[in-house]
Amino acid sequence: MHAMLSKSPGGPDTLEWSTLPDPEPKKGEVRIAVKAAGVNFPDTLIINDLYQIKPPRPFAPGGEVSGVVDALGDGVTHLSIGDPVIAMTGFGGFATHLCVPAAACLKMPEGMPFDEAACFVFTYGTSHYALKNRAELKSGETLLILGAAGGVGAAAIELGKAAGARVIAAVSSQDKADFCTDLGADATIIYPRTMDRAAQKALSAEIKNAAGPNGVDVAYDAVGGDYAEPVIRSMAWGGRFLVVGFPAGIPAIPLNLALLKSCQIVGVFWGASIYREPAEHMKNMSELFDMYSKGQVKPRISASFPMQDAAQALALMSDRRVLGKVVLTAP
Repeated sequence: MHAMLSKSPGGPDTLEWSTLPDPEPKKGEVRIAVKAAGVNFPDTLIINDLYQIKPPRPFAPGGEVSGVVDALGDGVTHLSIGDPVIAMTGFGGFATHLCVPAAACLKMPEGMPFDEAACFVFTYGTSHYALKNRAELKSGETLLILGAAGGVGAAAIELGKAAGARVIAAVSSQDKADFCTDLGADATIIYPRTMDRAAQKALSAEIKNAAGPNGVDVAYDAVGGDYAEPVIRSMAWGGRFLVVGFPAGIPAIPLNLALLKSCQIVGVFWGASIYREPAEHMKNMSELFDMYSKGQVKPRISASFPMQDAAQALALMSDRRVLGKVVLTAP
């Protein structure tokens, strides 16, 4: 087998395409011959030792894959050799083969191609959990999405529209705004790449203008940093501010704003929810697969690279130049 290994902390250029012995599945595991691997922002963090998980080196990044089961460990009965599956791996996915617990695998919906399958669970799972379980988004409400052109943001646009919300997409460039409009966003806002106090006030005014007099019912913040405060200043009474990610840094939020708006600041830790609420996770995935079959959601893959070129894909992600999803294909 081959894998893109992180042997020391650093950026994408530190990864090495390496040859390793084929892994053998243990009891309760399956081995997957990987066809495609989704690229997500945590992959840029984990190789720098900046993520919640710090695997022992050497390791391959890559938190989600699609492929075919090609070996079974003892005790595995619900999967068979040759089954096409999606697996959430945490790390290890930038490889031609890997072993994972059979319980971490989902059978791929019929007709779903491997590249879309590898880009589905992380982003749609996160956004569905955020909007449905954490925000309880309702039809007719106004949803603002920061970082709306990225993987989870694009998924949130589709899911927000499917829920009947009015969606405002906030992004950093016109091409990203156009991308979000094509996804179904009702309005777009372009914010600057750097944010000072004057820019914060201008962004808050833009959001209030786009949202209307009642403000934003649900805010989906996949950016963080100095962008969070202007959004909270624009919240509706009783609104829900979803804390999803921090590529712009961890925000410092004056908590008096939550009091004045009587709004909630709600954490979204989808990865932990899978293990704490497994039945709800499986219900959500069933709902998402049904939406996919109906054409309500579909991963937008803007770039595809051979797995050996994972550094290029991660550089795109680090530079915040990704529209939708980026995927790696195994040789």
